[in-house]
Order: sequence, then C-alpha cells, then structure tokens
Amino acid sequence: MSKQGAWMNTEELPQARRLRRPTWRDPRLGVGILLVAASVALGTWAVRDAAATVEVYAARDALTPGDVVDTESLAVREVRLGDDEALYHLVADGLPDGAVVTRTVGAGELVPRSAVGEAGAVDLRPVVVPLGLAVPADLGPGTVVDLWLSPPAPVGGIGQEAAVPEPTLVAAELVVAEVARDDSVLSGSTGTSVELLVPRLDLPDVLGALSSDGQLVAVPTFVGADPGAADEQGDAA
Repeated sequence: MSKQGAWMNTEELPQARRLRRPTWRDPRLGVGILLVAASVALGTWAVRDAAATVEVYAARDALTPGDVVDTESLAVREVRLGDDEALYHLVADGLPDGAVVTRTVGAGELVPRSAVGEAGAVDLRPVVVPLGLAVPADLGPGTVVDLWLSPPAPVGGIGQEAAVPEPTLVAAELVVAEVARDDSVLSGSTGTSVELLVPRLDLPDVLGALSSDGQLVAVPTFVGADPGAADEQGDAA
C-alpha cells in the first residue's frame, strides 16, 4: 500500500471524543441535586406526618345521656387522627361550660363533638326499675335494653287450663344509667334494679308497668355505642 493511501485512511478515521468532567454549569448536575433534595424533604414530611399526635378527650367510664362533661369524667389520650381531628374534642380547644353528653359514650371511647351538647337537648327522664328473672352479667351503664313485662301465670280452677299470657314490650332501646344489685342477706332475696333513661313519651307505659303485677325484664339490644369502639379510633402514640 502506498504512503499516500495510508495517509488518507488515517484522516478518514473518526476522531475519538474526549470525555469532560461535569461542572457546576452542567444542567444535568443541577437537576440531580434538586431530585435528591426533593426526595429527602418528602421523606422527612412523611415521617413527621405519620408520627404527629394530638391530645383528645376520652371517657374514663361509660357516659350516658345527661352526664356532665368535665375533666373529672374525662381522660386525655394522645392519638393520631389525621383528617378526623375536627370530629373529636381536642384538649387544646377545651370543653364548653355546662355541656352534657347527648348519647352514650363508651368507656375509653374518644369523645365526638356530635355527642356533646346542652342539657336541654336531652329529653330523657331517669326511672328506677326493679328487674325480675335473670339479669345479664354484662348489664351496666351505657347498655341499651328493651324493657319487657312478663305477666304472672294465671290461676285456673280444677280441671281448667288457663292460657299463659305472652310478655309485652313496654319500651324499646332504653339506656341504662346505673345498676344496683342488692345482695343483702337481711333482705331475704337477691334483686337488681336499674336506672333507665326513658324518653318522655314512653313514661306512661313504663310507669304503668311498674304498678302492674308481673316481672319486668331488661333485654340488651346491642344497639348504640360499643365500649370497644375506642380501639378503632385513632392509633395510640
């Protein structure tokens, strides 16, 4: 091959490009720094948001309609509510003067704003009712019951069979405010009385049943606040 041909082939070869180190003026470096900073900021915000808690009022014991809402009946819980903060009474906001609960709030349950109001909004009257027959072991304040009247068995003559009267529903969905169990030996018997919160319109039926013969029975309906609902409200810190 001639020298002239070798010279021409050498000139025709592409020249290798030299690699340059990135400088602060390189836009790609600036974009990378911004992406890293944004990732760090987003991660920090997510951690802080997940760990953010607020102090909220919770019921020490079961609260029934008409119970006064004050610091003695409430406890303070630190929970994470997120977007649901507006639904509950925060400690930072304080409590309204003379406020009462308008519906049952279970023991340990966070106090919703919707369950607190003025005393005039509770149209219930306390009535003490002695109960007969067996009483459920878990009957307590806040339990919702139906009140039934079981008439006494009729007394028939010889050779006669009298029809057994059926129990009648006196009032439905009454809230138990208090339970009193009398285990005194001097009384000669063991009995249980409950203080029921009776709507004004149901008072005639309940008072009439108290003055009649037969036994009154409270049957839990499992309607209303669940004392275990507090476990589902927020996450304890």
